[in-house]
Amino acid sequence: MSVYFLCLVLFCIGLYCILRKRNLIKIIIGIAIVEYAVNLFFILVGYRMNGRVPIYSPDQTIRDMVDPLPQALVLTSIVIGLAVTALIAAIAMRVYEKYGTFDITKIKKLKG
Repeated sequence: MSVYFLCLVLFCIGLYCILRKRNLIKIIIGIAIVEYAVNLFFILVGYRMNGRVPIYSPDQTIRDMVDPLPQALVLTSIVIGLAVTALIAAIAMRVYEKYGTFDITKIKKLKG
């Protein structure tokens, strides 16, 4: 149960970075932390103590198998998260080239 609590703490740290920080790079890092927290939660949901590999064989029971669906979802989520992070970093670089700053409040003032 404490592992789920630590996962929630990690999610809250990422959410704090997204909502309270004004630097675009820190916001991108916060988004990555939130993604990792959600991936960790999915892996924890599918884990079983003393579980076996999810390969079916007629001589063994099914009850001790680890759930493979969260593992597949996390693999997909990692790829999508990497693409989203690269896209956001490219947008942040374009914003820096145009405005010369990563600060959100200054970018809003320069909108004019």
